[in-house]
Amino acid sequence: MKKMVSLEIDGHRVEVEEGTTILEAARKIGIDIPTLCYLKDINVEGACRVCLVEVEGEPGLKASCIYEIKEGMKVKTATPRVIKARKQIIELLLSDHPFDCLTCIANQNCELQSLAKEYDIRGLQYRGERRRIPIDDLSPSIVREPEKCILCRRCITVCKKVVTAGIYDINERGFHSFAAPAMNDSQIDTPCTYCGQCILVCPTGALHEQRQDTEMVWEALADPDKHVIIQTAPSIRATLGEMFGMPIGSLVTGKVVAALKRLGFDKVFDDCFGADVVVMEEGAEFIHRLKEGQRLPQFTSCCPGWVKFAENYYHELLPHLSTVRSPQQVFGALSKTYYAEQAGIDPEKIFCISTMPCIAKKFEARRPEMVVNGMRAVDAVLTTRELGQIIKQAGLDLKNLPDEEYDEPMGYASGAGVIFGAGGGVMEATLRTVYEKLTGEKMKPIQYKSIRSDSYRELEIEINGELLRFAVVRGLGNARHLLDRILKGEVEYHLVEIMACPGGCVGGGGQPIYSHKDRWYMQVDAGNHRGNALFKADEAKEIHTAHENPWIQKLYREYLGEPMSERSRQLFHTTYTKRPMYGRMRHNLEEKQLVY
Repeated sequence: MKKMVSLEIDGHRVEVEEGTTILEAARKIGIDIPTLCYLKDINVEGACRVCLVEVEGEPGLKASCIYEIKEGMKVKTATPRVIKARKQIIELLLSDHPFDCLTCIANQNCELQSLAKEYDIRGLQYRGERRRIPIDDLSPSIVREPEKCILCRRCITVCKKVVTAGIYDINERGFHSFAAPAMNDSQIDTPCTYCGQCILVCPTGALHEQRQDTEMVWEALADPDKHVIIQTAPSIRATLGEMFGMPIGSLVTGKVVAALKRLGFDKVFDDCFGADVVVMEEGAEFIHRLKEGQRLPQFTSCCPGWVKFAENYYHELLPHLSTVRSPQQVFGALSKTYYAEQAGIDPEKIFCISTMPCIAKKFEARRPEMVVNGMRAVDAVLTTRELGQIIKQAGLDLKNLPDEEYDEPMGYASGAGVIFGAGGGVMEATLRTVYEKLTGEKMKPIQYKSIRSDSYRELEIEINGELLRFAVVRGLGNARHLLDRILKGEVEYHLVEIMACPGGCVGGGGQPIYSHKDRWYMQVDAGNHRGNALFKADEAKEIHTAHENPWIQKLYREYLGEPMSERSRQLFHTTYTKRPMYGRMRHNLEEKQLVY
């Protein structure tokens, strides 16, 4: 047990564990010390200096995020001296910052802007030379605006410690410094996984998702010659409400459908239907590999961030990835074939949109492997944030809309499809079907064993006398740890689920953004609340396995034949690319079209 230390903060006595910083001690008693660089347990550098405090008997002001408490210490967090110092630091940060707040993507969700308001900064005493650095918008997923970088180093640390891609570093020196890939390379020329975790932690608008798809959606909705359909990802139902003032984890499935129908979409479908198809295909593939004893473990392949991570860093494991496309791309393929035939519509007139929690989905939709009959399976991808913005632009109040139902034939899904959006959901959904197919019995509730943390869990199940081992990993840093152990022969598994983002899709880079100050006030692990909401939605479903979904049964009976059939392979299965760690990805600047 750690030694407890007593100190005084602003006249209040507090007892905390030895080694605690002043910042964390203050938070325990509800005292807010501002920060711009701090991320608990991840980025603790004292880089921004906004968290300065006075410590009695100590010379100068101290950065509270890195200064550890001592027995009997007396701290003051809001003296005139402290307030003046913080204000000067904020003014200096603003001195060379672009003043385009009204048109900035981070407007009203910018931590620097919030602090400027909080500290009543009405004018600037300092006028620095503006940095002139070109915007990098070549990537289909991420846009970098380096002029808005305040050198907090959050993106550098998150990419290095959490994602373990480590593509960011400080470029240039002195007043010209900014965070970017080495030598200010374009994002597209790096092994970026497009997970978007850097966007979630950026305190300004220096990093954000590519938003060209938003314009494409509005244009498609206004085109009378287009039949516009939309699929909503499983996690959207548990996160979109947050953008409209609803509590984290609120299920708004029916309200999302109502909003989309009012926006003018011809059909509103559920991507959980695509997830059910993935279960059928991936489950059949796993059973085949298990019986043949080859290419095990099998890795899930529905997360495009994880797939690109493997393509960049683990070429030797690419044959072990399931060949099944993600639910987004499976649904897109069905929209241009099965649905087009059922509805009697020319597939070239169908404009398929997906709403996703993930910015890597934008990259995935543009991969050449994802073409169906010469057409892109998915024409546009909206993040949760973009969808929320579109709904607001249309003047719709999501919170007060009535619940409406998805359209047929691709709007009905099992509970297995719904839990795809939560960490461990893909594994559980797949095993529900695999277990029943192999044993003829329903699988009992899963009980995971945590390895290191809840972000790396494993499971053992006996099936027909054989003990099978499974693993679930959330976050690419944890994935790297697991993959290295597998390659060294330290662990053996039969099936492994990997999700790039902490918490799975519910923690995706396209989800609603909270300032880290707000997260502290709410005392919420957003990913857990969102994931729990999806498992509750599963419980409320009548059907909990993909193979019992009557619309899935109809699809296979009338159109596909069986999982892994020739038609299924043509529509739903793919190949992977061995990508260089670094190297120029070809792009045609003249036509502004990217080739991957």
